[in-house]
Formats: sequence, structure tokens, C-alpha cells
Amino acid sequence: MTGPISRISSEVSFDQDGKHQGFLRLPHSVHRSAYGWIPIPVASIKNGEGPKVLLMAGNHGDEYEGQIGLSTLLRETSVKEVHGQLIILPSANFPAAMAGLRTSPVDEGNLNRVFPGDPNGSVTEQIACYIEHVLLAQVDYVFDLHSGGSSLMYIPSAGCRRSADSQRMAQALEVVRLFGAPAAYVLDSQSSDACTLAAAAGRQNVIHFGAELGGGGALTPSALRVAVEGTRRVLKYLGVLDASVSVAEPSPTQILQVRGTDYFVYAPDSGMFEPTAELGDMVQSGQQAGRIHFCDTPWREPSVAVFKRAGVVLCKRMMCRTERGDCLFHLGAPFEP
Repeated sequence: MTGPISRISSEVSFDQDGKHQGFLRLPHSVHRSAYGWIPIPVASIKNGEGPKVLLMAGNHGDEYEGQIGLSTLLRETSVKEVHGQLIILPSANFPAAMAGLRTSPVDEGNLNRVFPGDPNGSVTEQIACYIEHVLLAQVDYVFDLHSGGSSLMYIPSAGCRRSADSQRMAQALEVVRLFGAPAAYVLDSQSSDACTLAAAAGRQNVIHFGAELGGGGALTPSALRVAVEGTRRVLKYLGVLDASVSVAEPSPTQILQVRGTDYFVYAPDSGMFEPTAELGDMVQSGQQAGRIHFCDTPWREPSVAVFKRAGVVLCKRMMCRTERGDCLFHLGAPFEP
């Protein structure tokens, strides 16, 4: 990358021990504020040597479980409980978070589709550039807490990428087990992944873990509990949180995998979506997944969507109004090493 690493500056020094919070300042000159900046909340809890972890949520602004969960961890974690460093970015795409939208209202940017970003690009591209080239460049691990946002609902799930490195794969499976969500899935890399946070972490040699913690544009106490308790358990396992920190035992986790496009079901037409399967259902190849009804021609027979393979329903669309190409479901299948 030529030119400056980033135009964004930080009020928080990531080199100092202690608990510090403030804002990343993203210069943003607009009509109402000629010399203004967008304030992106950030915090650092650092105590001597040890693993360094970036905790991140709000990659999409309408995913609330991680944003509230990391804010809770920030308030409740003391310096003496930390060995190493936690950098906490609860609302990474801050304009999207403030608007409660998946994408930024400033530039329509989807943060998880613009890495590695651009130091002189759009607002969302500048955020991505700072995360990849400043924050990821100084940590060992990144936790990326998502949910289904407004349009999708997930069984609360932890996630990791499949690795050819047997030791790294074993650690990833132990992490998703300790997270204690009802499900976890191992995702095979896709050709479109180069612009995601997971790919950015790979370029910086940082180990990435993710989660999908519910969705539907809402928040449930159970999903929030998974976010907070699961993150604490994993941080304790990695040695970032002190052994004296009390954490609950993890609930059992069903380990699944997602390996290709046949795990997903998309709307074959535009109309009103009637699901015929529910979260957690075990479905078969060829089974009806849902029907698309047509309010403009109600005498027309509904269009039928089917599952292309057998698996467990991990995620389903929440919105009834649907357009051709919208994701309706995705599945997980039993994990195979």
C-alpha cells in the first residue's frame, strides 16, 4: 500500500498499560461540519506481556448482540484481570451502528466486503484500512461477533475457518466448543472471501474467530448471555483473562460445517416468503424449504424453494417481503475433519 497507513487517528494509546477509552477520529468534512470527524468508540485494556486480542462487533450496524456484549465486557473487565491486551471495538462501522443498518448511511458501505480498504477512500473503506493495517497488525487474535441482522435469524453459533494446519484446526475447534453456543460451524474459504475481516486477519497472520448470535433486528437475553460468557471463556482459555476470573461451564455445542453453495437456499422469485422449515430442523435434499406468494397475482401458484442437500437449519430469513436472490436459509452438516 502506498501513501499513509490511515488518515484515522486514535485518542487511545495502544502501547500504554491500563484501561483507556476514547474515540478513533475519522476526518469527515460535510456541509454541517467543515472540519469535523466521525467518533468511533474504542478501548484498550493492557497489563504487561501476554496475548493480544481485538474484540470487534458492529461490523454490520444492525447486529446488536456483539455490540452490547462487548460494551458489557469493557465495563466489567478490570486491568488486573488481564494478562496481555484487549483492544475493544464495539461498533466498528459506527455510522451503520448509529443508524441501525447493515450498511453505512454515509456511503452504503458494507464493512465486511471492503477489506483491505483504502486510506483515502470512502468512510467505510477508511475504517477497513485502519482495522487491517493498524489494529490487526498489533494483535494475535481477533473475535468478530455478528448476528443475522435485520433480515436473518441464526441459531446462536460460533464459527471458525477450516485450516490445513492440524494444530490450528484443533485450537479452533476447542475455541468454538468453549464458546458454548448451541451450534458451531467450520466454514470453508470461498473465492469471494478476500474482502472480509477473516481474510484481512489471514493477511496479517492473525487467528480469526467469529460468531452469529441471533438476529432479526432484535436482541434476546439468551444470545447476549452467549456473547458475554462465551467470549470470557475463550479469553480465559487463551490466557488473556486471569485464571481467577469466574466463568460458567460451556453448554454442549453441535459442531457442523458449511462447505459450499449447496448449503444455501435463495428465493427463486420475488414476493412474500412463507418458510416451511424452522431453525434447528433436520432437512433432506429436495425437501421444500419455503414458498413465494405473489400479492399482485394472488391466483398464481406459489413458487417453491427447495433444499439442495441434507443438513441442520442454522439460519433463516425473517423478512416476509422477498426478492429473487435473497438468502432464505442456510444449513450446516455434521463436521468432517
